[in-house]
Amino acid sequence: MALSKLGVVGLGYVGLPLAMEFSRAGIPVVGVDVDDRKIRSLQKGESYIGDVPAIDLKMATDSGLFQATTDFGELRDATAISICVPTPLGKSQDPDVSFVVSATEQVADILVRGPTVILESTVYPGATEEIVAPILERGGMKAGKDFFLAFSPERIDPGNTEYPPASIPKIVGGINEESTERAVDIYSKVFARVTPVGSTREAEMTKLLENTFRAVNIGLVNELAIMAHGMGIDIWKVIDAAATKPFGFMPFYPGPGWGGHCIPVDPFYLTWRARIDGFESGFIEQAARVNGKMPAYVVDRLSKLLNERGLPLKGSKVLMLGVAYKRDVGDVRESPALDIAERLVESGSELIYHDPHVETVSEKGLDLSSTPLSPGLISEQDCILITTDHADVDYRAICDSGVLVFDTRNVTGRLGIEGPNVIKL
Repeated sequence: MALSKLGVVGLGYVGLPLAMEFSRAGIPVVGVDVDDRKIRSLQKGESYIGDVPAIDLKMATDSGLFQATTDFGELRDATAISICVPTPLGKSQDPDVSFVVSATEQVADILVRGPTVILESTVYPGATEEIVAPILERGGMKAGKDFFLAFSPERIDPGNTEYPPASIPKIVGGINEESTERAVDIYSKVFARVTPVGSTREAEMTKLLENTFRAVNIGLVNELAIMAHGMGIDIWKVIDAAATKPFGFMPFYPGPGWGGHCIPVDPFYLTWRARIDGFESGFIEQAARVNGKMPAYVVDRLSKLLNERGLPLKGSKVLMLGVAYKRDVGDVRESPALDIAERLVESGSELIYHDPHVETVSEKGLDLSSTPLSPGLISEQDCILITTDHADVDYRAICDSGVLVFDTRNVTGRLGIEGPNVIKL
C-alpha cells in the first residue's frame, strides 16, 4: 500500500519522534497538536524533545517532509493517521481517556473513506473498539470497511540511545484482518520488525503486560531492599550475585520510587479494567503500594541518617541531585524525586537541587530552580541525596567532600566509591 502522507496527532514524547522517523524515510508527515506553543516552537525549528535533535527537525521541515499545525483539516488527505496523545490517570487512579476522546472526535470531523487510523496511546483492553471506533463511525462509515482501524502500542524509551524508535519491534492489532494488514504495511516502511497480533485487545494487553511486568518486579526488588536493609545486607551486591545465573533470573534494581509516563500509570489501566470484569488484581496492586511508598521510605531513612549525626531533618541543608524520573532526560512526569522534595520541604528542610536537564520545578507546591554545583556549595550541605543518576555529575568529587551522601541509585557502587559518609539505599 502506498503511503502518500502520514498524519500524527499529538507531538509529544511519542508523536514527534514517530513523525521524524517517517519523514526521515521520505514520507510526508503532518503533525497536529492543540498546543500552540509546541507548534510555534516546531515551526521555528526548535525541538522540546531531547530525543529529537533540532538539526533533524530543521532538515525535516526544510525538506517539506514535516509540517506542524493546529489544523486537523490538514489530515483530510492523509493515507494514515496515528493518534499519540497522553493517557494519564484520574484523581481516583482510574484511566483518563479524555485526550483520546478529544483527538478522535477531531479526526472524525475530517475523516473520509479509505485511511487507516492507528491508536498508539496506552489504553485498557477494549478501548480501541469501545471508544475510538464508535466516534469514528458516527458519520455513517464503518470501521474495517470504509476506513481501517488498529492499535499499535508505543514502546519508546526516552533517553535510550541504544534502541532508537525504528529499531524497537512494533506490535500491531487491527479490528479486522485488513486493518491489521494495512497497519503492518504502514509501519514496515520505517520499523525494522513489525509483529501482527490477533486483535486490538491483544495489542492493548501487550503494552500493559510489558509495563506491569516491570512495575511488579520493581515493587518486588524495592520490598527486598527495605527488607535487606533491616537485615544489614547490601541488596545491590545480592542482585549482582544473582545476576551471574545465566538463566531463570533477570536483574531489577531498587530506587526512590517509580516514575515516567508508563510504569506508574499502565498497571492501573489493567487493574481498572479487571475490576470491571469482577477480578481483583491483588498482586499488581500490592506492587503499586510498595512502589508508591518508596519516597516516604527514602525521607525516613534520610531523617534517621541525619539523626545519627545529631541533626534534625527540620532545618538541615539538603542538596538533591536530580529531579528527572530517570538518568539523562529532562522528564519529570511522575518523578519520585518530586514526591521526596515535597516531603522534605514540608518537613522544614532547606532544600535545593541540581539537575543538568531540568532548569526549574513548579509542581507539587514546589518552586525551585536548579543550582549550579561548586565545592563551596557542596561543603555547606548537611546531606546530598542522589535521586537521579545523571551521567554528567562528578560523584567522586561530591563524595570526597566528606558530606553525608545518601545514594538511592547505586551510582556510587557502580563507580566503586566507598567511604563512611556514603550510604546506599
